[in-house]
Amino acid sequence: MGMEEGSSPCDGEAQAAQLRSQSFDRKQQRGGWITFPFIAATVAGLTLAAGGWINNLIVFMIGEFNVKSIEAAQLWNVVNGCTSMFPVLGAIVADSFLGNFSVVCISSLFSLLGVILLLLCSTIDSLRPPPCDQNRPASCITASRLQLSILYLAITLATIGLGGTRFTLGALGADQFDDPRHQGSFFNWYFFTLYTSSAISATAVVYVEDNVSWGWGFGICAAANVVGLAIFTSGSRFYRPVKPKGSPFTGLARVVVAAVRKRNVVVSSKSEDYYDRADNGGVNLVAATPTSTFK
Repeated sequence: MGMEEGSSPCDGEAQAAQLRSQSFDRKQQRGGWITFPFIAATVAGLTLAAGGWINNLIVFMIGEFNVKSIEAAQLWNVVNGCTSMFPVLGAIVADSFLGNFSVVCISSLFSLLGVILLLLCSTIDSLRPPPCDQNRPASCITASRLQLSILYLAITLATIGLGGTRFTLGALGADQFDDPRHQGSFFNWYFFTLYTSSAISATAVVYVEDNVSWGWGFGICAAANVVGLAIFTSGSRFYRPVKPKGSPFTGLARVVVAAVRKRNVVVSSKSEDYYDRADNGGVNLVAATPTSTFK
């Protein structure tokens, strides 16, 4: 009994170490091609949802909100620029603070909220102005501030969602592979899925919006967004977790602050202060004092 009682703490520690090792092995085994169907389906759903509203935004604003064509084109240019800028911000947030998985989930929710608001704007009469009479264009009633505010909020949310998922999904997928050849193959299929979904949204979904109704078109976008988000979260147990590594801009900011604070510090005239010393106490390079020029 004494020996059994004395050995139980060691056995407990060994079992705990074994459990930790098994847990670590399971984490290491995550990733690989098993994650690709989840990521590909997410890319397809979110791209279909985004392309369905952004490709036909000018027509929607002119036809449903009585916006002038010039103003609609200007707004579309702003949206297009934001979809190119927001992926950079999404990448910074993902790499520095939240990680790719969290950024994709949050951005997908933003995208879904934006598409739902567009769906409501297209189906609820009080959220848009009455249609214009083609025979009397001067009698068109412009949208109210409330109607435009809801429309702009919907576009903003959908744009943030598109920017946050546009390339973050690709980075998350690349993290699932160690072999560069597998990463290259993944990106081939990733962009194939991306552009195929874009083509479908630019043709089939836009056709539904123009020939059936805006409600059905935006409804398809919302459904695709929901399906994509659901599939993405359902594969979370297979994804390889990658922790954020901190912001590179933090170190850059520290350098700038230190340079500003020490701008009046007298520069040392000792040349050995600017070189690494050799083991014998000498200087590895020819000594030269710093000058005020770049040469």
